[in-house]
Amino acid sequence: TDLPRSPPAAAEPRHASPAAPRRLREKLRTAARMAGPPARTAPGARQQGQGGEGRPEPATGATPARETRAPFRFDYERFRRSLRHPVRGGRAGEDPETRARRMKIKEMMKFAWDNYKQYALGKNELRPLTKNGHIGNMFGGLRGATVIDALDTLYIMELEEEFQEAKKWVEKSFDLNVNGEASLFEVNIRYIGGLLATYYLTGEEVFKSKALELGEKLLPAFNTPTGIPRGVINLGRQDTRSFFSPCSGMSWSWGWASAGSSILAEFGTLHLEFLHLSELSGNPVFAEKASASHLVLNRVEKPQGLYPNFLSPVTGNWVQHHVSIGGLGDSFYEYLIKSWLMSDKKDLEAKKMYDDALEAIEKHLVKKSAGGLTYIAEWRGGILDHKMGHLACFSGGMIALGAEGAGEERRQRHMDLAAEITSTCHESYARSDTKLGPEAFRFDAGSEAMATRLSERYYILRPEVVESYMYLWRLTHDPKYRQWGWEVVKALEKHCRVEAGFSGIRDVYTTIPTHDNMQQSFFLAETLKYLYLLFCEDDVLSLDDWVFNTEAHPLPVNHTNFKAAVQQ
Repeated sequence: TDLPRSPPAAAEPRHASPAAPRRLREKLRTAARMAGPPARTAPGARQQGQGGEGRPEPATGATPARETRAPFRFDYERFRRSLRHPVRGGRAGEDPETRARRMKIKEMMKFAWDNYKQYALGKNELRPLTKNGHIGNMFGGLRGATVIDALDTLYIMELEEEFQEAKKWVEKSFDLNVNGEASLFEVNIRYIGGLLATYYLTGEEVFKSKALELGEKLLPAFNTPTGIPRGVINLGRQDTRSFFSPCSGMSWSWGWASAGSSILAEFGTLHLEFLHLSELSGNPVFAEKASASHLVLNRVEKPQGLYPNFLSPVTGNWVQHHVSIGGLGDSFYEYLIKSWLMSDKKDLEAKKMYDDALEAIEKHLVKKSAGGLTYIAEWRGGILDHKMGHLACFSGGMIALGAEGAGEERRQRHMDLAAEITSTCHESYARSDTKLGPEAFRFDAGSEAMATRLSERYYILRPEVVESYMYLWRLTHDPKYRQWGWEVVKALEKHCRVEAGFSGIRDVYTTIPTHDNMQQSFFLAETLKYLYLLFCEDDVLSLDDWVFNTEAHPLPVNHTNFKAAVQQ
């Protein structure tokens, strides 16, 4: 299934994949013994993984970046001079109401952070009802997901004291010497994305060094016959593999993924971060690994021009024909258009892949309900499922962003489509009793933009709707987007704010909601950041200078080449 059957009690993946099943330790020891001793290879040599579908693979090809690193330095000062706008903007000419609303969102961020710091600092998320921390099993033993996710938001909001608290934790307590099963996707978008963004915003070396060290730990996931990474990686170093941790540096596919496949939204959501890892390290291996998927995807035949969600990392073929712009597919499309934007519009391959994909989506998946609401259906082997997930509501903002690079007729069509989808997602909020949207909503059996299944009625502080409000505001300045965003602020305050933080709710259709006792890290990274930016001037994290990764961490547009040679 592509969505959990009940509200999750832990950190939630962007695409809502279930947690990977725990492997029996004895099975892993057996796999490690079969793998034999770690092989040593020449720096930069390309590797292919061993083994069949779904089986853990030894990390024989992850050459540490330090072995291949060319002597160079990243010229941070030159990078900062290349920015066209001050990072925090100029604050000129705003009206008092807009400022007051922005200050309210800043207060919400401080409240969320202060309670996390008091009750859960160093854990991955805060449980605000029980006033304790939650670790979960998604990050392979890494801690402090909320710290890393919150850093750039604290900085942009000028919460200076709180930012220094978070920075101190990274310096003193953020341990990368861990050994456990991690989601490649989640570690990349939250940890690497957050560290990279904070380095670019501040120039503090600790964030860069942690990002590069963690990036090296992800490389073994790419050791497959196709170069398409597997979804789960053990973060332990291969050369420290022991009887008690036999799977260090090994990767495998999610147990629930069909026939050992990799997930489109996972292997397709690495490009932005990995290009910046290469930019900062001087090591091309990161960019090469992340770019391999485009080669495979351009070669494989697409049904009706669509990209199914499951691909074999062994054969490079589709495993089943389920297409979704929401869970399991979403950020693949997002990273295509953002790769083009981040390259200063030079990555024409990514732009063509995006244009072709959107054309197929328009032709086969975009529908209009009897009540006039535009939505993007899911596709299962040619049969449409007339629903949208909350996750798919990011697409309004994405389509608006992508319209900039189109001809006049197509640009207007895409801007109209973006506005219509965003309006439909707003309706999913407006038609609930809490004015917050459900996890998924349907267009069948006479119901429109409402959840019709009990398992889809929850809201876990997700950001995708306000993300689209922010982009549509920036690109149109239609005041309704700010008004809709303020409605969300009021609903969060009324229904999700509790004594010690913010909590998701289990049913958006009752005004006496049951809380799920989880303050997701992405609430601080995304939801509050996008709401804050909605009430900022356009020069705060200007879209001229920055591209947001799928966890809302800002990465710079490559206006120029910032690498400078250093004499040996």
